[in-house]
Amino acid sequence: MTSIRSFMIASALLAGTSLAPGLIAPASADSADMSFFLTSNGPGQGGNLGGLAGADKHCQSLAQAAGAGAKTWRAYLSTQAADGQPAVNARDRIGKGPWQNAKGVVIAKDVADLHSSSNNLSKQTALSEKGEVVNGRGDTPNRHDVLTGSQADGTAFAAGEDRTCRNWTSATQGAAMVGHSDRIGLRDDEPSRSWNNSHPSRGPDGGCSQADLKSTGGDGLLYCFAAN
Repeated sequence: MTSIRSFMIASALLAGTSLAPGLIAPASADSADMSFFLTSNGPGQGGNLGGLAGADKHCQSLAQAAGAGAKTWRAYLSTQAADGQPAVNARDRIGKGPWQNAKGVVIAKDVADLHSSSNNLSKQTALSEKGEVVNGRGDTPNRHDVLTGSQADGTAFAAGEDRTCRNWTSATQGAAMVGHSDRIGLRDDEPSRSWNNSHPSRGPDGGCSQADLKSTGGDGLLYCFAAN
């Protein structure tokens, strides 16, 4: 029986066919070409992502598990000027494009296209690193709020009112600007439906705890882009 099972696995790998239930399938060829995804999960600490470095590490780890770890991955996040450090714009961190999801669908050809009304981001194209559709408004639970800390053009907010949970280091103070991955909002105006600049997080704890993020339709998810 063992030799027969081994023969089945070897044959399937060579032929590129799907395996019988219970056997491990080879990684999809699309995974290595993926250059954009919406994280299937967040770090789980609310707005405390460990700063930009921690957020990038989360993107890299998920990409690695999906078979796309050879690329350098960056989280689409801005930070605000604070403690003598300048602001960082999300649009400047993600490379030049084009970017495509796990199914090979191009979501934007370059940075300008990404931040225009012609980008191809929607619930059906903002797939996770696993190639799966992420819950949006109308699903249970709704997870369409994505952390960005950014204005609509991908630039940082001015210093002052916190829109980045203290530059992604706090789960207890501040708030985070989020976008809607499904491009659906409570209203029909563009800000409510924006993929990167829909509304600040809010909740019983102020806006940056994991419970706060979930209370308004989020889960601490991130957009990840291959920067090379």
